[in-house]
Amino acid sequence: MNRYREIIGKANYGLFLTAAFLLPFPQLPIRYACVAWVVGWLLEGRWLSRPVPVKQNKMAIPFILFGLWYLWQAVSYFWCADKAAWGWIMERYLTFALIVPIGLWGVNEYYNIRQISKALIIGCIVAVPAYLIWMAALFHHPEWESGLHLAEPLHAHDDWWTYFSDNVSFFKHRLFLCSVELFGVVMAVQIWHRKKWLLLLTLPIMLSAIPLTASRQSVLTICAMMAVGVICMLPKAYRWWAGVGIVLVAIFVGGGILTLHPRMQQFDIEEITEMRELSGEHEARLNIWVIALENPKDYLSHGLGAGQSTNYLVGKYKRLGFNYYASKRYHAHNQYIEELLELGIPGLLLFLLAWASIPLCAKGSGRCTAWLLCTLFAFNMFTDVMFGKFCGIALWAVGIVLILVQCTNNISGHQARIPD
Repeated sequence: MNRYREIIGKANYGLFLTAAFLLPFPQLPIRYACVAWVVGWLLEGRWLSRPVPVKQNKMAIPFILFGLWYLWQAVSYFWCADKAAWGWIMERYLTFALIVPIGLWGVNEYYNIRQISKALIIGCIVAVPAYLIWMAALFHHPEWESGLHLAEPLHAHDDWWTYFSDNVSFFKHRLFLCSVELFGVVMAVQIWHRKKWLLLLTLPIMLSAIPLTASRQSVLTICAMMAVGVICMLPKAYRWWAGVGIVLVAIFVGGGILTLHPRMQQFDIEEITEMRELSGEHEARLNIWVIALENPKDYLSHGLGAGQSTNYLVGKYKRLGFNYYASKRYHAHNQYIEELLELGIPGLLLFLLAWASIPLCAKGSGRCTAWLLCTLFAFNMFTDVMFGKFCGIALWAVGIVLILVQCTNNISGHQARIPD
């Protein structure tokens, strides 16, 4: 039996390393790696042992809360209109339920924070030139494009840079690629903080994903993560004041800069709030958000049900004459609004509580990682549905388990920490 667990335990850890490495690549291999990893964990049979006491493993709390959030979605079956859409979303979010036991029973002694971080970083570094080479090849060999259905036809833009930023999303959506690269930066800084030469070699490659993909949201996200990182490094007595100061600077200075952006100059709060003459000239997300929030009585109490928000929005697009939005079946483009639409106030509060509990329950070096991961998701969820693709779910799963390893001693007594 011990021999069996040793073999499965090593395989389980190897699959987790594989999942961490594959995060910046297309989502199909990530999906297979994550499923295989969870199956490996179940085969290992750690759930047969005693769970780690809550006093020693407060990181189990976020796992449980995410499990309850998934359970609330399951309960919404009784009032959702489209049962097929409910089943599809429950299948996509199944990871949130399967990972709960991992938070309770922990992972095996093979899990090493430095190895996991290196697997993630190597994947992030390899992905950037891999996408560059592949997109350059497509740009210069139009016959290879057949059957790929890229976002824009070949040579729709004169410059290769714009071609790359528009079409790379076919392989890896720019927001998810940049999110993984930023998380790779976080882990590189943590494990190589004393090896400046390694950081100078690796960080520019990972950060280059942001200008290459022209992800504006990622620029705001990295600014927020840098601010949080600075606060984490300060003595406890100064963190609160530093946080307040950074928020005020962001509101007045950052807000002033944003008002100069052409898209923000379209923003008319009176027109938006009163739903008057809303048109395609506005930023699409502003239109979608206002349409979604127009009639809150439809969903506030318990929501429309899991997977129901897109059909609800499509119906409203057609009623308001947004036929292009309807044809594209645009979703909410905001994770918080989607949670409110589908799960109502109870589901949204449970979702927010689950996220807030990650940094609050983390300790040691894991707390800083938790704050940075939550900042990354918190900002990106304002402009997109981060769990709309399995890429976002995989990043969350690997991230929260990585934090668990940082924060707790493994069941065998192995100290999960970053050595000097």
